[in-house]
Amino acid sequence: MPETLARGGPACTGLMPGRCSLDLLAPLLPPGTLDYVARLLDRDDLLLRLARPRRSILGDHRPPGRQVRVHRISLNADLNPYALLTTLVHEVAHVDAWDRRGRRPARPHGHEWQRAYAERLEPLVATAVLPRDVREALARSLARPRAATCSDRELLLALSRHDRDAGGRVFVETVAVGTLFRVDDGTVFLAGPILRTRRRCFGWPDGQEYRVHGLARVTPVAGDERSGPVSGSWPRRASRPSAARPRPPARPRRRRP
Repeated sequence: MPETLARGGPACTGLMPGRCSLDLLAPLLPPGTLDYVARLLDRDDLLLRLARPRRSILGDHRPPGRQVRVHRISLNADLNPYALLTTLVHEVAHVDAWDRRGRRPARPHGHEWQRAYAERLEPLVATAVLPRDVREALARSLARPRAATCSDRELLLALSRHDRDAGGRVFVETVAVGTLFRVDDGTVFLAGPILRTRRRCFGWPDGQEYRVHGLARVTPVAGDERSGPVSGSWPRRASRPSAARPRPPARPRRRRP
């Protein structure tokens, strides 16, 4: 039985054949892409499911094994239509790469996967069914496909523009240095400097250092944005206890005869 993710949200489902999943995916896909997705899933050895949101990945592919003889793809159920479609193409390319090699590719995102990803994506980019910003970002990604959508900042930013109501959440890269913000699990952090694609942050008030992706959605702590940076000293990084190394026993000196 499907499990409801949240009130009014999409449902998590168990594994189902790719063709049977079209009815489930249809209302979640961008308009005009159902026929394209039907061709992606038109095979008997593929199972697909919608999963609960995961922080580190948008979807994954599991190849055939001893117990399950078919390919399995999972997609985060909270993705917007364009992110869902892009992630599906990414994972189906893994299936194609496996088929071409006949076994697990030497590199998960090597030449076989890059070639399959480009072949699957080019027909979609050539049409006008996607918004211009998403289409242009996908076209640029064809030149150098990344191992994960989260690693392609331009593509992730274009997809994020089409998220559903963010509920007051903002990208962590837009938060001012020295500002407190809260992540989905309620943990509070202090924003530090930006380090390329990630941001140096500190747990509040313990000062433990973390690296947060710049396009992660966070909620500024109420009133903090208006009052300016947090007063007081910058939190120090929590020190880790260092294990004392025992000294080796002294070697007895040899006396010369």
